[in-house]
Amino acid sequence: MEKTDTKPWYKYFWPWFLIAVPVSSFVMAYFLVNFAANTEDSLVVDDYYKEGKAINASMAKVEEAQRLRIMTDLTVNDGQIALEFHSGIPSTGNALKLNFYHVTLQEKDFSLLLTRDAKGIYRGFTEQDTNGKWRVSLTPIDDSWKVQQEISLHRKDKIRFVP
Repeated sequence: MEKTDTKPWYKYFWPWFLIAVPVSSFVMAYFLVNFAANTEDSLVVDDYYKEGKAINASMAKVEEAQRLRIMTDLTVNDGQIALEFHSGIPSTGNALKLNFYHVTLQEKDFSLLLTRDAKGIYRGFTEQDTNGKWRVSLTPIDDSWKVQQEISLHRKDKIRFVP
């Protein structure tokens, strides 16, 4: 009789390979479910109808700024902010809100009030770091119109700001 030398099953490659495929799938699924459950995701909107109405209201404000032909030059230099109107200057002289929204980091967003000086230039000051790419919006206190633009603030020249 011929004696066959058989190894136990755990010394072969294929059983371990067949076991590793489902085990790795379960491990990966655990990490993905854990990541999905513990991550705050602000991309999901609860009320699409309400968001749509807000977008339409915002578009109406931009159209109002276009109707008023608002055109300004924005200068940001070491925290000093100056906004000079070329056309569509508000007749009331009330303060204006200037909002800076960072394109990638929400925690860097800030807003400030600009007040008009004797020369008709709206001025303000911020201690925030303004270098980088921003979405900037300008509105009066009563939010009757809105001018918004995406700008890059690493330079010290004037930026033309139109609706």
